[in-house]
Amino acid sequence: MTGFMRQPYLLLALATLMWGGNAIAGRVAVGEVSPMALTWLRWVIVVVALVPVMRRRVAAEWPQLAPRWPSTFLMGALGFTGFNALFYAAAHHTTAVNLTIIQGSIPVMVLIGTVLFFGTRIRPLQILGMAVTLAGVAAVAARGDMEVLRTLAFNIGDVWMLVASLFYAGYTLGLRNRPPVAGLVFFTAMAVAAFLTSLPLVLYEAAAGTLQWPTPKGWAVLLYVGLFPSLLSQIFFMRGVELIGPGRAGLFVNLVPVFGALLAVVLLGESFAWYHAAGLVLVLSGIGLSERRA
Repeated sequence: MTGFMRQPYLLLALATLMWGGNAIAGRVAVGEVSPMALTWLRWVIVVVALVPVMRRRVAAEWPQLAPRWPSTFLMGALGFTGFNALFYAAAHHTTAVNLTIIQGSIPVMVLIGTVLFFGTRIRPLQILGMAVTLAGVAAVAARGDMEVLRTLAFNIGDVWMLVASLFYAGYTLGLRNRPPVAGLVFFTAMAVAAFLTSLPLVLYEAAAGTLQWPTPKGWAVLLYVGLFPSLLSQIFFMRGVELIGPGRAGLFVNLVPVFGALLAVVLLGESFAWYHAAGLVLVLSGIGLSERRA
């Protein structure tokens, strides 16, 4: 196991594969567990797994964490609760291929955020990259139909996925000012925040009469998202960042729409239309241009 945790490229590839599989889980969960129940229960699994192991380290580093607790809580609410709640709700209305390709817009949203909130200078090539990526997302959301763009008649699931991506971009920007604590301590704190902030969503589902506890198949989906995209992938990604640095590790996130689209076609039998191919190429090309160094 020690040797495995020293293989950064394998760890990062597995992390992004698990994140790509989250879209498949979201689609399989339709009719098996309601979206907010899935969101809350996944963080129940993470908290139950992490807190007994990490409570002493969290207590030891609490003096460094406490001053940043409000921002840490907000990041957990946006990046973990808000993103996943909208992600699983969107899965009821759009395909896993769309979910993962639209998710590819996150790096560009982060780049735009660094310009707006941190005054980062942006190069012409990065502007071109942003435009190309957004064109790819638009092609997928419009299903290759210009009439959809003209009338703005987008699938509501695609719209929710765009909002979810915006939430995750906000969480990513917040990482610039994360508290000076160990990665697993910080992740444990955000997981607790996600557990707390997703509970009202379950209560809302119950009040609205739409709450569905997992079926046997739903429990299988829940175990997957709780153990893999929520827990192991985070540990693998943090370890990969430790080994090769955030800049190089961050490039692996671009594999998420690739893995997600491939898994959707292979496991769910979803169609991969010409506009999906065009959108995927544009999204990845745009990200490549945006991250290309001068």
